[in-house]
Amino acid sequence: MPTSRQLVLYYFTECPYCQRVLQVIRDHQISGIETRNIRENPVNKETLIQIGGKSQVPCLVIDGVPLYESNDIINWLKKEWVS
Repeated sequence: MPTSRQLVLYYFTECPYCQRVLQVIRDHQISGIETRNIRENPVNKETLIQIGGKSQVPCLVIDGVPLYESNDIINWLKKEWVS
């Protein structure tokens, strides 16, 4: 069930863990998640570091709170969107 939270996914294309998260988003047609590539835009990487203190991806920022680790992100997405 979709939420009205502000969601931003920080990632980079070559990251296999990021691809796992992105695939779940595609498979379940989850919308409303802004994606920010940290390699294509250095400002995105700087912002990610400011939010969580590190540049680890994937990172799903939920209302300003970072969630790391692809499995944790996938589990959260499935809990929020897949019934």
